[in-house]
Amino acid sequence: MSLQTQIMDAMKMAMKEKNTIALQALRAVKSAILLAQTETGAREEIAEADELKLLQKLVKQRKDSAAIYTEQGRADLAEPELAEAAVIEQFLPAQLSEAEVAKVVDEIIAQTGASSMKDMGKVMGMANSKLAGKADGKTISTVVKARLS
Repeated sequence: MSLQTQIMDAMKMAMKEKNTIALQALRAVKSAILLAQTETGAREEIAEADELKLLQKLVKQRKDSAAIYTEQGRADLAEPELAEAAVIEQFLPAQLSEAEVAKVVDEIIAQTGASSMKDMGKVMGMANSKLAGKADGKTISTVVKARLS
């Protein structure tokens, strides 16, 4: 079942349950998917990898907003953002733990023979392609920096 179909089904459920936060998050996802489709000019659905990137971007936006709101002492605004992020995360594959990311990064470093921070770009490129959708870019970057320094 495509992501767009899953989103529509979840929207229907949220409407029936009168869950406004979930509905708002799902409408944002649907809107982002439609925008991505019109950008490419494609009538058919966008690629699964692009869908994952889109969902990750939306979750990151919500979490960043929540962090800013919390910093400013606005918990009333942070809570809905985090709730929306949780709704969107349901459509993402399970995220790898930092230990699992470190294991993959170690394998990549062994393959490439990277030894210093000069090789970070090469390692990050391979790690991002290998871990696409499974780990946050910030987590990957932190692990790579720790391993190469």
